[in-house]
This record gives sequence, C-alpha cells and structure tokens, in this order.
Amino acid sequence: MEIVSVDSALVYRGMDIGTAKPTAAERAAVPHHLIDIRDPLQPYSAADFLQDASRAVADIRSRGAMPLFVGGTMLYFKALFDGLSAMPSADAQVRAAIDAEAATRGWPAMHAELARVDPVTAARLAPQDSQRIQRALEVFRSSGRPLSSWHAAPTAAAPGLCGVDRMVSLEPTERGWLHDRIARRFDAMLDAGFLDEMRMLRMRGDLRPELPSMRCVGYRQAWEYLDALGIQGADVSGPEASRRLEGLRAGGVAATRQLAKRQMTWLRSMPGRQVVAADAPDALRQVLQRMDAMLAPTSARPRSDNRRIA
Repeated sequence: MEIVSVDSALVYRGMDIGTAKPTAAERAAVPHHLIDIRDPLQPYSAADFLQDASRAVADIRSRGAMPLFVGGTMLYFKALFDGLSAMPSADAQVRAAIDAEAATRGWPAMHAELARVDPVTAARLAPQDSQRIQRALEVFRSSGRPLSSWHAAPTAAAPGLCGVDRMVSLEPTERGWLHDRIARRFDAMLDAGFLDEMRMLRMRGDLRPELPSMRCVGYRQAWEYLDALGIQGADVSGPEASRRLEGLRAGGVAATRQLAKRQMTWLRSMPGRQVVAADAPDALRQVLQRMDAMLAPTSARPRSDNRRIA
C-alpha cells in the first residue's frame, strides 16, 4: 500500500513544520505521493491535484500496490469522487479587482457580498477566508453564476478516479477534545521552530502574503505576526513580542478550528462514508478493521456496499 496525500499545503516545498508534513523516516517506511511537488511561489488547484493523483495511481498500480488517499482537503476528495465541473478558469483582472476592493473594504465585507450572490458557498466559509471568498466572487463575476451552482453541475470537465469508492472518516464526538488537540498541535509547531521556518520563507524575497501557499492556516497568521513586528528574519524578544506571540497563537488556533468545522461540514455531505470516532481510545484499531473489511474480496461484502475508501 502507498499513500497519496490529499492536502493542498503538503504539495509545497519548504513548508514542513506548519503543515505537519510526514517525517523523512515515515516517508521512507511507506511511499508517499504528492508531497513537495511545488514551490510556494506556484499555485496549485483541484484540477492539478486530480491530474497528479491520476498519474500517481497509475504508477502505484503498475507495481501491484494499492493507493490509500489520506488528507483533509475536502475539495480534492470531491474531485476524486465526482470529478470537476467545467467552471471558469482563473481571471487575473477580476481577481486583482477583488483584492483591491478587499484592501479597502476588508474580507468580512467581501464575505457579506458573497452571501448576497451565493449564500450556499458563503455559509461554509469564514468571513476571513480570503482565498476561498476571492475565488467564489471571481467565479460569480466572471460567469454570472454562483460557485455553488457550478459544484452542483451534473456534467464534469474532468472525471473522478475510477475505483475510489470507499471512505473511512475520522470525526471526533467531543468538540472539546478536538479543540484541545488543535491547541496542542499549534503549540508543538511553535516549539518545533515554525516561526524560524516562516522567517526563512519570507527572506526569499519573492513570496507575497496573497499567494495560496502563504494563505494556508498558520502561515497567514505567522506572516501577519512578523509584519507587525517589522522584521524579516531577526530574533525578537521583550513584552511586545510576547504579547504579539500570544495573538499569533490565538489567531492560529481559531483559524484551525474554523478549518476543522468546514472539513466536518464537507464530510457530512459525503454519502456512504464510514465514521470512526477520532477521540475513541481504539480509533486506530477501528480504522484498520474497517479497511480490512473494505479490502476483502467483493464477494465477501454485501451487494449494497457503496462505500468510499480514502
């Protein structure tokens, strides 16, 4: 079995700590795909993912192995299962106009505008989710149709992958457990040198905060933190730095909670998923049991089984 990453941040080189990228030892133990395949300066889309995943699956199956899709970028999972609708491609002029408006009005105001023209999409986005708000407004302004209507379109410009039809979903039953895990993970990132990683990225000189890579949760907040201190790579100390560091932590934890909430909303819309309580003491055992059952010969499964594995 080989792992295919379904994560829009793991594709970027040099972004290791803030993405909780698998370690070198983990990647040596089990082959991983679609990790470190883009420079942070380069955008990466669901269409790029579907194309790369198709190639990875063909490569894996050529060796007689099985691909296991693992990650949390729900739009990529939707592309795997359902393909991509033929929505408008990126329009640099429209995008620039939206960014200029947001600089004046703020992203919450742009989110309010999105709620008027596409309430379905706006309902699943946080008011500060600039990247997704921008794309949804861009699609509407370019086509006159809300993004949600394109997602619901019955025809697809690119089909999903055949054979990806079963899914195990890890979902916590207790919100407090999830929030505690998120906070501890962000603290671990800071302890591991996340801010040093962010400083190194900024010191390249060619990255900008509006790039998709720098809008990733955690990186966006770290960029703003370093901007507020007026530094590029120097060490900082003192009460002001401590206060701002607490602000970075609070903002990063809050943004991660919002991301988790959006992921849960996407998951609940996916039919046939098999849910395992992530906060159960034996969660790993349950996942392995479900996978064993799913990978059993077809004749051993009920005929009505239409589950998805990812």
